Amino acid sequence: MTMATPLQPPSLQRRRLVLGALATAAAPLVHAQAGSDASVRLVVPFTPGTGIDLIARQIAGPLSERLKRPFFVDNKAGASGIIGTQEVVRAPADGTTLLVSVNTLVMNMALYPKQGFNPLTDLQPVSQTSWGQLLLVASEGARIQSLKELVDRAKAKPGALNYGSPGAGTPHHLAMELLKNRAKISLTHISYRGTAPAVTDLLGGQIDAMFLPIHVALQHVKAGKLKALAISSSTPHPLLPEVPSLNSLKLGDLNVDMWYGVFAPAGTPRAFVERLNTELRDVLAQPAVARSFETQGMTPAHSTPDAFAKLVAADAKRWSDLIKAQGITAE
Repeated sequence: MTMATPLQPPSLQRRRLVLGALATAAAPLVHAQAGSDASVRLVVPFTPGTGIDLIARQIAGPLSERLKRPFFVDNKAGASGIIGTQEVVRAPADGTTLLVSVNTLVMNMALYPKQGFNPLTDLQPVSQTSWGQLLLVASEGARIQSLKELVDRAKAKPGALNYGSPGAGTPHHLAMELLKNRAKISLTHISYRGTAPAVTDLLGGQIDAMFLPIHVALQHVKAGKLKALAISSSTPHPLLPEVPSLNSLKLGDLNVDMWYGVFAPAGTPRAFVERLNTELRDVLAQPAVARSFETQGMTPAHSTPDAFAKLVAADAKRWSDLIKAQGITAE
């Protein structure tokens, strides 16, 4: 025969319910602080071998050693980085899932307004990791010898010159659109599915010009197959000191360098964010890490969480304004 459970006084029942609710609410914080041996997933929303992937793999090992917990890279590519980002946004804010991304993150806000999340409110910036430079190059067949010549020819025959990109809304695409907007010129955009096929056509002469990451363009520039016209940063790059910056046109700020950085889900405990930021500062200062970044045309750069948040917010507005002004769509 089963014995009936004695009824508990209402006050005791209420006290136990409150304590249970408090324990549930505190669980993520306890896990982030006490469960410091839990593994940490660095989500890269692009394919292996990209600049973002390199960054994640370079910081994973040192962070594992410093924080005494495993850090591993998880590539979740697709939809211009949206799929992997969405996974981080939806992850528990307990320090076990982080995002390693690039400024495509905020470009997507205006290009994909229905992506289902807002990176400015649904992610917590942890730290910038680096800057990446883009190089404006022209094909041999285009016979363009300088940035000024490109602008002059585009003005003389609007739309006659074309340019390629790895896809609509990529930094490569929007960098050229910013140049077009500021210089009041017209070039025809040819969109590809990825960098490799675009570079193939650029080398073959089917494309006249294109913005490319330095590490992708450098070998072809050195071989004389591509002509370097300008660098995206405000100052010349050590690898190509003779190439002028886009700002040499004196058309306002044309710096289109790409920022890279680490983010956590919104609500991640501040103590964890600050600790990770401090460790990243030391990791990025290591000469070996700097050398590996430089081979990819990137420069290590650290920032506080608040400074990185300001950079991300300012960039979101900048690219949103350009996308609207140029009537750019992700189609």
